[in-house]
Amino acid sequence: MSSNFKKHHEWAQHLSIVMQFGLTIAGCIIFCFLIGRYLDQWLGTNGVFITIFIILGVIGGANVAYRQILEVLEEDKKGKDSSNNDSG
Repeated sequence: MSSNFKKHHEWAQHLSIVMQFGLTIAGCIIFCFLIGRYLDQWLGTNGVFITIFIILGVIGGANVAYRQILEVLEEDKKGKDSSNNDSG
């Protein structure tokens, strides 16, 4: 049973990282949409702020996801470097 976990552990870890990216982007877009909707209702405009804030949400979500990807890649590189130093 432990060999199955070891075999699928890396796959499950990658899946969780991909899901985290998707939720991050979706969360940013939804949050910005709600702000834009509130401003449109408050100011009586017809979707101007929703459009602006959705675009900002997409840009912000992509920025956060990009930084998360860089962080994961850096951790992976450090992990490989330390395993190479241990074996050599």
